[in-house]
Amino acid sequence: MEVINKIGRRKTAVARIYMTPGKGDIKVNGRDYKEYFPFEVHQIVLQQPFAVISGGNGYDLKVNVRGGGISGQAEAIRMAISRALCEYNGEFRGALKKEGFLTRDPRMVERKKYGRAKARKRFQFSKR
Repeated sequence: MEVINKIGRRKTAVARIYMTPGKGDIKVNGRDYKEYFPFEVHQIVLQQPFAVISGGNGYDLKVNVRGGGISGQAEAIRMAISRALCEYNGEFRGALKKEGFLTRDPRMVERKKYGRAKARKRFQFSKR
């Protein structure tokens, strides 16, 4: 039984997954993914790569994810799953790439600058 180990990133979230052939169990940080991601939107994001290849319930996933927020974590896991599926079967690459699941999203939070309220927002101007 081969274990495929891949990493996915989004914003500051980093997801490491271990994929094995199985019956479709997904554990995120030791908990079921439906418990870890209570919102259905994030659960759907996790399932997207399997929906694209149609019939991906034959894999068990053990996921370690840290950093970032809940959306960033879900998208990091999606990227890691997509990379693992490509390694498992190279024919999946075209469909997953077309959906954009293999592309690292480079957008990050812009840092706060001194003399400003936030990254770009200025303090209130007072004429007198």
